[in-house]
Amino acid sequence: MKYYLSSLRVGNEAAKLKQMTENGNKKVAYIPNAVDYIADLEKRRQSDAANMAELESLGFHADLLDLQEYFNKSMELEQKLSHYDVIWVRGGNTFVLAQAMKLSGFDEILKKYHREGTDKVYGGYSAGIIILGHTLEGIHLVDDPEPKPYGNQHPTVWDGLHIVDYAFAPHYKSDHKESAAIDRVVEYFIEHKILFKAMRDGEVIILE
Repeated sequence: MKYYLSSLRVGNEAAKLKQMTENGNKKVAYIPNAVDYIADLEKRRQSDAANMAELESLGFHADLLDLQEYFNKSMELEQKLSHYDVIWVRGGNTFVLAQAMKLSGFDEILKKYHREGTDKVYGGYSAGIIILGHTLEGIHLVDDPEPKPYGNQHPTVWDGLHIVDYAFAPHYKSDHKESAAIDRVVEYFIEHKILFKAMRDGEVIILE
């Protein structure tokens, strides 16, 4: 697995993203579920369209892949993902994203890809990268852990995917509405001795 981890949208390393995928099929599975808590469907549609257009401007072909369609269908999801060389996970509410990943089995599929060194690129921003750490503690200061768009019977997920051994603090010291809250997240990480990386918008971490 290769990882393209951005604070906001594609960020400042678009040329590197294209280079990382130059031998692939350029097909992107775009996962929108971090915004499933937002009731305004038109707002979500417009936001997703803008995100996908940005990827397509770089030469990718982006298909929206809604994890809700694969709840309790992890084998079907893994088969679907086999057609894509890039998985892109947008920002939003990390706790909602964690629920969607768990209910669809995406969490275990991604761990398997990571463990086996699958030749895919995982890219994303904000919630889409936060989920890769070992814990979502501290993120509750910026993302509400209470929304349950898939039903109140599902408990809040506090574990990350344990793919990296540190937490992320995106939008740090940036012109972003969540930047002030991220300052409090950083303070929490320091106080609780949680290893982390703070990222300003535009910054990208690449793992190959």
